[in-house]
Amino acid sequence: MHFTAAPVLKTERLALRPYQRDDFEAFAAYFGSPRSIYTDGPVSRTAAWDLFTAGAGRWVIAGHGAWAIERQADKQPVGVVSLNTAIELPEPELGWILWDGFEGKGYASEAVKRVRQFAFETLKWTRLISGIHQDNERSINLAKRLGAVRDDSVRLEGEPETLFYRHHPD
Repeated sequence: MHFTAAPVLKTERLALRPYQRDDFEAFAAYFGSPRSIYTDGPVSRTAAWDLFTAGAGRWVIAGHGAWAIERQADKQPVGVVSLNTAIELPEPELGWILWDGFEGKGYASEAVKRVRQFAFETLKWTRLISGIHQDNERSINLAKRLGAVRDDSVRLEGEPETLFYRHHPD
């Protein structure tokens, strides 16, 4: 199965949908801030645009990519979640970012569970990891709460501070 745009996935409270142009300002604000230190930032607005369009465009090339996380009740974007198979990654990766002020409400957990289900059931992937900076306690705790297990056999050359957590189907 190959997708050329992000399919809309829903959870109880969220819609995971394709990026829209209006999503970029929150994306650029995050990647321009110190909050992005664990996700290869901070970066310039131009570099943030490149990351933003790569997440959307990956669907065309690879059949998977990024979604905006949107609250269904008020259409408020709260972050992003993605599936990546970048050439430097040893295995397919599941990643997530929440915008400032939306942490601690269960949005990341809800979005990650739904995308993980999509990866295993729809895409039929058999392996899925999350690379998380060793100091990013919130993301490490989320991965553990969702049943992901640290796998020290997975390494990314030149990034010893990245720990990998292996996901399993629910």
